[in-house]
Amino acid sequence: MTIRVKRAFKYRFYPDDAQAAELSRTFGCVRKVYNLALEARTVAWYQRQERVNYNATSAMLTAWKKTGELAFLSEVSSVPLQQCLRHLQAAFTGFFEGRAKYPRFKSRKKSRRSAEYTSSAFRYRDGRLTLAKMREPLDIVWSRPLPDSAQPSTVTVSQDAAGRWFVSLLCDDTITPAPATTRAVGIDAGITSLVTLSTGEKITNPRHERRDRDRLAKAQRELSRKAEGDGKNRAKARRKVAKIHARIADRRRDFLHKLTTRLVRENQTVVIEDLTVRNLVKNHGLARAISDAAWRELRTMLEYKCAWYGRELVVIDRWFPSSKLCGNCGTIRAKLPLNVRTWTCECGTVHDRDVNAAKNILAAGLAVSACGDGVRPQRESSRTGRSSMKQEPQRATAGTPRL
Repeated sequence: MTIRVKRAFKYRFYPDDAQAAELSRTFGCVRKVYNLALEARTVAWYQRQERVNYNATSAMLTAWKKTGELAFLSEVSSVPLQQCLRHLQAAFTGFFEGRAKYPRFKSRKKSRRSAEYTSSAFRYRDGRLTLAKMREPLDIVWSRPLPDSAQPSTVTVSQDAAGRWFVSLLCDDTITPAPATTRAVGIDAGITSLVTLSTGEKITNPRHERRDRDRLAKAQRELSRKAEGDGKNRAKARRKVAKIHARIADRRRDFLHKLTTRLVRENQTVVIEDLTVRNLVKNHGLARAISDAAWRELRTMLEYKCAWYGRELVVIDRWFPSSKLCGNCGTIRAKLPLNVRTWTCECGTVHDRDVNAAKNILAAGLAVSACGDGVRPQRESSRTGRSSMKQEPQRATAGTPRL
């Protein structure tokens, strides 16, 4: 049985001078309209207690184009400008529902340079994509084919800090679930070993950032020596730093894609921990290593790939004592510092910290899958001699979960 999904296909392209200039103008206009609309909505709420919706900002955009100061907004395609207003509306919706922070203004130097085109603003025919306000199609490197008979619904053009141009085409795609299997795996995320599987296999963390740390430090020192007003030289140094960061991110993403695809193909059930990376990176001693490990991106890939290929992803409670719990007798060790990688239980069982955690994560995940969410084994006291019991997790209000 196949499933239909919306899937984005991203490619690199090389615009000519006219196309690059047109896209740069479009990026600037998108940023300007977004900031104007955000300012208007903010002022309306704080001064008059009025909520301004998308329709009102769309009417404002029409009025802005008729003014002398903002007449340049009419020189680019109107579709990306309307789309940025829709994105602002989505941002406010997330804020009012408590899922996101208040929208922030876009910065010329720090914000992502992008523009979104709907089907009325581009033409895709026989592998040639032509955007509105352009005469020639984009010179796209088709690194992989689009799905058969695919017709993009939206096209997003972007430029990263390294100066590379990308185009992302959103299409309907058909995905065939992977063959069913009875295998299940528990995954313990770490730093030295990126993941440790319940099978005992440890996958070493490639540490992509560390491999290029010397080159990155040198490029950053060169950038720091460039004065703020040193236009082209400073821009060249900034782009060099951005290229190193892009190289690190590309290698990391490629490795995670290969790892998650393998895990999803080989196992019917995948069990992971609910790690709050945002809180963990507040530990300044480990923040750099945790960021380089990209646990959040690893989980995101597992989530959508399991949904695509008919697998079950189980996420257990972040406070589950997977490392300190003896998988043999159920005893929970009171303390287990990070520097202790092997420990012996009172029952005599010798545990490898990471392998034991992965096995316990798998057992807890299978229990959650069978009994319902929120169930975790926990021992009331190691001195009572009672066996492990299941109870609802107690949410902690402070502290840091196990790494």
